[in-house]
Amino acid sequence: MITLLDYGAGNVRSVMNAVEKLGGTLKLVTRPEDILGAEKLIFPGVGNYGNMIQILNRKNYIDPLRQYLESDRPFFGICLGMQALFDDSEEDNSNHESLGFFKGRVARFKTDLAVPHIGWNGINIKQKSPLLEGVDPDARFYFVHSYHLVPEDPSVILTTTTYDYEFVSSVQKGNVMGTQFHPEKSGKVGMKLLENFISKDDLHSTGPADIQGKHLAKRVIACLDVRSNDDGDLVVTKGDQYDVRDKGNVRNLGQPVDLAKRYYEEGADEITFLNITGFRDFPLKDMPMLKVLEETSKNVFVPLTIGGGIRDYTDSNGRVYSALDVASQYFRSGADKISIGSDAVDVAQAYLATGEKTGESAIEQIARVYGNQAVVISIDPKRVWVDSPEDAKGLHLIQSSEPGPENQSHCWYQCTVQGGRQTRDLDAVALAMACEALGAGEILLNCIDRDGTNAGFDLDLINAVRNAVSIPVIASSGAGCEDHFSQVFEKTNAEAALAAGIFHRKEIPIQAVKTHLAQRGIGVRQ
Repeated sequence: MITLLDYGAGNVRSVMNAVEKLGGTLKLVTRPEDILGAEKLIFPGVGNYGNMIQILNRKNYIDPLRQYLESDRPFFGICLGMQALFDDSEEDNSNHESLGFFKGRVARFKTDLAVPHIGWNGINIKQKSPLLEGVDPDARFYFVHSYHLVPEDPSVILTTTTYDYEFVSSVQKGNVMGTQFHPEKSGKVGMKLLENFISKDDLHSTGPADIQGKHLAKRVIACLDVRSNDDGDLVVTKGDQYDVRDKGNVRNLGQPVDLAKRYYEEGADEITFLNITGFRDFPLKDMPMLKVLEETSKNVFVPLTIGGGIRDYTDSNGRVYSALDVASQYFRSGADKISIGSDAVDVAQAYLATGEKTGESAIEQIARVYGNQAVVISIDPKRVWVDSPEDAKGLHLIQSSEPGPENQSHCWYQCTVQGGRQTRDLDAVALAMACEALGAGEILLNCIDRDGTNAGFDLDLINAVRNAVSIPVIASSGAGCEDHFSQVFEKTNAEAALAAGIFHRKEIPIQAVKTHLAQRGIGVRQ
């Protein structure tokens, strides 16, 4: 019997699915007494540390959690669930009481690398523990966080991980343990770790160890554009410059749940669903898309991102739903991150016009509750050539690596909305910078000019945006062969590369991309 502490924020569905797939029986905490009665307790914390601590205090969970921890019964904290074991965090301004089971605090990364730290990274093993039994020392686990532990007592450190510098990535004292990484999102190796926790009666470490692991891998992401076809069924489709119709009919490249499972089995590091008709539909009644997430998360144990229609709505009865309400439904259905597209342009333009944050935008609201690592901004720009820099005053002008149609040497990237149908007087670099300032944690950088062309990623665009922000960037649009993936990682600092059509049509298997990258000396998760 596994008791799961779901305090109401983030995607805990994947943890529940993982436990049940491994044969565990779940019981959810609904009152303080459920904590004290647990045989084994898992605490998956997702989002913002301050928000989590406030909820734990409001629900009177702090004291029973302390009693449970002091009894040395099996406890597994994941991400924030591990951070809550310590005294406090730089992320928290609430001054609410934390658990304080371990001495130390949680500090923000101080590095020139992208923050949040997102992706598949290795572990350096410091203790021999039954929790890690059967786990390949060269394996990588999935991380998504901006803050890390700084324990006062080094004896509690189970593993460290290197991201510019070495930080603590898991802790253990007796039967109490926690990981900064997400085992439920770390594929087979993460499932093995969870299996050890569920199946073993005694998890006490058996002595010191010194095993060095691998460093952060580049991510290869499979993207599924999902929309209703003319028969009303949700299908995966693909467009050329966002035109998804072929001979009048919506292209049907497969069912979203089936394709997502296939990509997971083929080694995709993440899977992104873009509900490309979401802006027309009321998301909380968009039950098929919620069902897609629920069904996918039962068998897919890597991160899932969902985009489309995450905005404020007012229904026909006058009831107002915030973007936070919509995002919450997606998180509870199995999403780990949400992607905001067209509405991010409106938010950014309003912010740039005043220079002031209102705290009410979709980006700010969702980041405040779920953490900035949960908010991805999908940017859809197109290249605009100029004859002279004077023609683009006030815009982020780029010197192109290739000449324009009339031999121009400079261009800028104009933002579009609603699937490229409308343009705005805002450039992609300005949009990315504004969204980062508002709390976004990652950029999904598309390029309408390259979409569906198989001509390769737009390296000029990727470099311009990645050099302007300190959050991770996912390169998208244009992949047509294995070389395009190595080019984007060798010639830009993008943290990930995303493709759709070439994977859907089985032109290039995901594993072929990873084998090619490994042969080029680019670290990938195998």
